[in-house]
Amino acid sequence: MFRFQKALFLLLIIFLLSSLKTEAGELIAGEKSSPNIVLIMADDLGWTDLACYGSEYYETPNLDQLCSGGMKFLNAYSNGPNCQPTRAALLSGQYSPRTGVCTVGTGARGQENFRKMIPAENQTFLNPEVVTIAESLKKSGYRTGCFGKWHLGRKPEYLPLAQGFDEEVHRGGKKLLPGTPNRHPATEYITQATLKFIRKNQNNKFFAYVPFHAVHTPIRAPEHLIKHYEKKPKVGGHKNPVYAGMLSEMDSCVGRILNLLKELQLEENTIVIFYSDNGGLGGYERAGIIGGQDISDNKPLRGGKGMLYEGGIRVPLFVRWKGQIKPGSLSEVPVLSIDFYPTLLELAQLNKTQLKKPDDMILDGQSLVTLWKTGADPSLNNRPLYWHFPGYLEANRKKGTWRTSPVAAIQHDGYKLIEFFETGNRELYHLKNDIGESTDISEAEPAVAAKLYGMLQDWREETHAPMPKKKR
Repeated sequence: MFRFQKALFLLLIIFLLSSLKTEAGELIAGEKSSPNIVLIMADDLGWTDLACYGSEYYETPNLDQLCSGGMKFLNAYSNGPNCQPTRAALLSGQYSPRTGVCTVGTGARGQENFRKMIPAENQTFLNPEVVTIAESLKKSGYRTGCFGKWHLGRKPEYLPLAQGFDEEVHRGGKKLLPGTPNRHPATEYITQATLKFIRKNQNNKFFAYVPFHAVHTPIRAPEHLIKHYEKKPKVGGHKNPVYAGMLSEMDSCVGRILNLLKELQLEENTIVIFYSDNGGLGGYERAGIIGGQDISDNKPLRGGKGMLYEGGIRVPLFVRWKGQIKPGSLSEVPVLSIDFYPTLLELAQLNKTQLKKPDDMILDGQSLVTLWKTGADPSLNNRPLYWHFPGYLEANRKKGTWRTSPVAAIQHDGYKLIEFFETGNRELYHLKNDIGESTDISEAEPAVAAKLYGMLQDWREETHAPMPKKKR
């Protein structure tokens, strides 16, 4: 009996040893049960605003290096055309109709006499009953920190410390810090808090959520950076030296976070995610919108922030996980904000049944772990993605022009259907052939348009999406 047990034990050891990956650059299985997570999110950063996404004017060496060290996504999306719905979706794993957070503040933007519909009511905070990703990671033993723009409620019960974060800096950076006259105060404040958190928790599992205020207006940058870009030739719609300097400053701060991870020898077991909350502020003039603020440009995409055209919702996303994600890999799989929650749950070795309120919790996204590790996941290829925006965003108040009126969209199998609630008009585009959404093919392919419209209606019914109403 003893010999049998000994032989069985030896076989088990051999099996475990054979399963360990020991090649250069790969993690040894079981070295640490779950990786650290640093999720960095820019504010209003457009799809083409990084050098690694094609800009020939902006300089982003640290972000470019991070991008080349992991997987770059070409078809990543925010869950909304402005920041608040994306932040709610990311932290809850739920589409905006479920959270009730569909826009910033109110959908009743612009002058009332120019609005043809009554916008749906909008919730400006994330319901405390929602079990956030921070709460779930904390349950798994992670130390959690939120450093930057929160924008999901101002009362104590809505703030980060009440939503699963151990530490927070959610409204900092409004004053200059001693010894930092050449840095944007909010960006510097957020970076210092993040570095302090990582140092303190270097021997623990940690989740650092770092939503920068940059590059949102007001546009500000150190003078030496502005002067640097003033000397450069402008390229297309990338021509604002102040915006460029602000972006360079954020890039530098990301570099400091990456350098600290290297210094502390945490690179091998830390996932670093970089993302934007919505499209860039620009592209309006090209889209024929009077009164838009063209700070940058999302060309070849149509439109910009506040629109459900690609310029408003397609964003940069890249992920580095040394030893697990192949450096320099590229993915064309469509993904969006709600996918982060189930992804991080899997990384933390949690599942839906371990959530605090499993009966009340619906996760709309899908895990990206298999895609990250193998470069493919067939279950993600043809799933539908949805957007719902039942309000208004003004461009020019006096002239009654809009970045968007109430609208919804669905993307599926390379096609995208946009429905405008005021008129009932529906536009269909084939994004693989027409990334700039220049040719409406709804009449040429009525069967596809009808199918996607039916799917969009079913989804609205399933999620109890709040709808705008016609004026009497």
